[in-house]
Amino acid sequence: MPPSSGRSDGARSGRRGRRRSRRLTTVDETSAGGLVIDESQANAVIIGRLDRRGRLLWSLPKGHIEEGETPEQTAVREVKEETGITGEVVRSLGSIDYWFVAENRRVHKTVHHYLLTALSGELSDEDIEVTEVAWVALDDLDGRLAYADERRLVRKAMQLLSEPTNTPYEGDVSFSDGLDAPKGRKQ
Repeated sequence: MPPSSGRSDGARSGRRGRRRSRRLTTVDETSAGGLVIDESQANAVIIGRLDRRGRLLWSLPKGHIEEGETPEQTAVREVKEETGITGEVVRSLGSIDYWFVAENRRVHKTVHHYLLTALSGELSDEDIEVTEVAWVALDDLDGRLAYADERRLVRKAMQLLSEPTNTPYEGDVSFSDGLDAPKGRKQ
């Protein structure tokens, strides 16, 4: 008789059984936000949020689309809630898709981004999800934003801002790189 493995007949071994019990539910989420420009000062407003490791990561303001809201309305609302600045949508900058895991769910998130012009308001970080809010020179955004996809959107916005106003718009730019790791971190 072969030596016993210490398991009763029918018992499963290895990772396969454990992996099956940890299968995550996949959900889709859609958000909207934007790049708010104060053209008179050549500045844009960005928000800082603390990640799980306590690092401050700078990004563009954004949030979930509420029932009955268009993505453009969401962008204006979220910018106001997260920064204190009232903006007006000028044009679409495109969408970003990415995946992350939170609360035992695998989330596929699509964020619609817009170029907004600042109309009024003062910086405020009263939103509980936001740690800091700052006006940053347009030329400094690339070095401050934590996420590569957002840096690409800003470069696209800068290109659009430098074009004559009568140039026809050539369409949205979308990015889908998978996980968008903060600048300086390998995926």
